[in-house]
Amino acid sequence: MSAHPTPDPRGATAPALMHAAVLDRFGDVDELAVRQIPVPRVGEHDVLLRVEVAGAASWDAVERDGDYDGVFGVPSRFPYVLGWDAAGTVAAVGRAVTRFAVGDRVYAASTPVPRGGFYAEYGVVSEEHVARVPERLTTAQAGVMAWDALTAQSGLDLLDLEPGRTLMVFGASGGMGHMAVQLAHARGLRVLAVSSGSDGVALSQAHGADAVVDGRTEDVGRAARRFAPDGVDAALITAGGRTAERALDTLKASGRIAWPHGVHPLPETPTAVPLSFFDGDRSRRALDRLNAVIETGAFTPHVAREFPLAEVQDAHRALREHYVGKLALRIASDS
Repeated sequence: MSAHPTPDPRGATAPALMHAAVLDRFGDVDELAVRQIPVPRVGEHDVLLRVEVAGAASWDAVERDGDYDGVFGVPSRFPYVLGWDAAGTVAAVGRAVTRFAVGDRVYAASTPVPRGGFYAEYGVVSEEHVARVPERLTTAQAGVMAWDALTAQSGLDLLDLEPGRTLMVFGASGGMGHMAVQLAHARGLRVLAVSSGSDGVALSQAHGADAVVDGRTEDVGRAARRFAPDGVDAALITAGGRTAERALDTLKASGRIAWPHGVHPLPETPTAVPLSFFDGDRSRRALDRLNAVIETGAFTPHVAREFPLAEVQDAHRALREHYVGKLALRIASDS
């Protein structure tokens, strides 16, 4: 780290340089390298987060390959730092920030473009997208949570099901899916979880799913018809593919399908029930609502594995393998 710290806008100090996993060009896993780069500048409404844990997600690999290049409306700039989710402590705040102070334990949902992501010792994000870590969560759980949980919450809002209605969650043991199962259960929905592998089935059962089917080895359509003989009311798709596409035939004619932008592959043929595409809401209000659910004890992110920042390439290789829940990058030790 630099021996010449830079004053932050509120008078605290942050180092001028930080270690980060960077890309100098888009490509495969071996393009990721850890080195020192400048700490991002803190704007008037920003929070500078000292990152302890960052989430490593499937879309990080897509972004690493360059598939998001230009989609945010601004050119990609190198060195490029991945990482949309993180938790840690507040290192500095902008002059207009009133909700957070240096030392607060927080988590955040950010975007790597244009100011860099959270695969780094420090990350900057607007205070609108920052929330305090609920006491019952570890830093690792909070660090992998934000985008997946907020997107799942937005999907359930879109479906707007009354308690007692039936919901099929496809990809229910994955990052977003295992959070969607818990949030749906907290809303009083009857959940059919389409999970992956015996460990995925066990995770969905532990999270309160009313019925669970292994999408790898079992007939999902038969399980859905057994679960809801008159048809499933709605589906939240967090993992696409032919099995998911066929399973959608079990929805009622009046059913609804929530499909997050970025989940692929899309159906090859039109579905009988229209698809509703959506993005995750990461506003302050959405974060407050999520924390309210967490504080009831009805929600716990599952961290499958942690990797130190120096092993970021191994973390991205693990994204190609079978796991349940989320993977985490340990940037710094808990304070």
